[in-house]
Amino acid sequence: MLLLKNATAVQFEPAFIKEGVDIAIDGSTIKEVGANLSMKYPDAIVKEMHGKLVMPGLVCSHNHFYSGLARGVMADIKPSPDFISILKNLWWRMDRALDEEAVYYSGLICSLEAIKSGCTSVIDHHASPNYIGGSLSTIRKGFIKAGLRGMTCFETTDRNGGMKEMMAGVEENIAFAQLIDRAKEEGTEPYLVEAHIGAHAPFTVTNDGLAMMAEAVQATGRGIHVHVAEDRYDVTHSHHHYGQDIVERLDSFGLINEKTLLAHGLFLSDRDIDILNAKDGFLVHNARSNMNNNVGYNNKLIRFKNVALGTDGIGADMFEELKFSFFKHRDAGGPLWPDSFMKNLWNGNEILARNFGAKFGRLDAGNKADLTILDYTSPTPFVADNLAGHVAFGMNAGNVNSVMVEGRFVYEDRAFPFDIAPIYAEASKVAERLWKTMDQLD
Repeated sequence: MLLLKNATAVQFEPAFIKEGVDIAIDGSTIKEVGANLSMKYPDAIVKEMHGKLVMPGLVCSHNHFYSGLARGVMADIKPSPDFISILKNLWWRMDRALDEEAVYYSGLICSLEAIKSGCTSVIDHHASPNYIGGSLSTIRKGFIKAGLRGMTCFETTDRNGGMKEMMAGVEENIAFAQLIDRAKEEGTEPYLVEAHIGAHAPFTVTNDGLAMMAEAVQATGRGIHVHVAEDRYDVTHSHHHYGQDIVERLDSFGLINEKTLLAHGLFLSDRDIDILNAKDGFLVHNARSNMNNNVGYNNKLIRFKNVALGTDGIGADMFEELKFSFFKHRDAGGPLWPDSFMKNLWNGNEILARNFGAKFGRLDAGNKADLTILDYTSPTPFVADNLAGHVAFGMNAGNVNSVMVEGRFVYEDRAFPFDIAPIYAEASKVAERLWKTMDQLD
């Protein structure tokens, strides 16, 4: 039993702030939240919080850990005037250059930096066309080494090898889901990582590929994770080749359900949004990525029933992502206020609940002890009614003091439980080799 004593308990949904709270943690879950619990649990190990903010952990609901070694990339990147050329000239060259070592270090570095930014969970979307089989297990090793909770999948696509490549992608998704099932049954490793059935985007997956994905969803019980309508090209491609809207097409294969994650969705039709809402699926909004790629803004954001926030590979600082999401929305003339985006950020916990079969996101007994602890001193009143304003205009990743996942500190008092310097040093060498490999590709 572990007791976090004298905390300022903070919760996003429903919003509340309460000082002088003790949080009793038994194994991987919260046992009790209340006052003076040390008397009730005299044998518990006590960690004094000194009024620090303790809140359910932050979730990044769409990321690309394979991009972890892209920072400051010095490969020969051709001019890229539009989104498709950005994909072809940068990202599709980088993912083809990835091998097992690069995938591992990219995933591990991203896991460490996500934790340091206050994340307890990240939902990843992976691509490495020349290292498909076993790639998701390699990413999982990085999650477990860092102690980060998350999900991952392989983005099924035909953009490099046609049907053969699509089949290999689906097979890797199925194999990984089966690995997770076996690991859960054996219980020899912590249950930190789950699976989706991944695809790159509808414009790089034929109907044969969607049919294979539908079989994988049925066989594994997982949902899909896919980019949709990130650029108008995806929409026009679907209309031209299939005569359907994007989500309508996916739904015709039975791929839209309560575990579905659709990333971006800037140009989805009203009919598409209605289908996603009716099936209780999620849109993941990635404001900074959309701005970086100059693809536009999702002016229909308020029409979606379930919205979560992701970064699309631009780190995992969800404080920053929330700010950009709110500020861009206001800049576009949107009506929403910070509390809506705080709720969107919290919604990542609902995604976890649906996939892990556990409770997340609340400081209640029985919820997973995935917690973010902050040093945050406000010069103004700090109450539930203005919590969203503090998140949007005050708090940042620099306030993160500690992070707990599954009832265990993975980052405590601003330090990891193991030396990360050698990991960063090796990652730098791998990144340099990766960039050179990129320059050897067409």
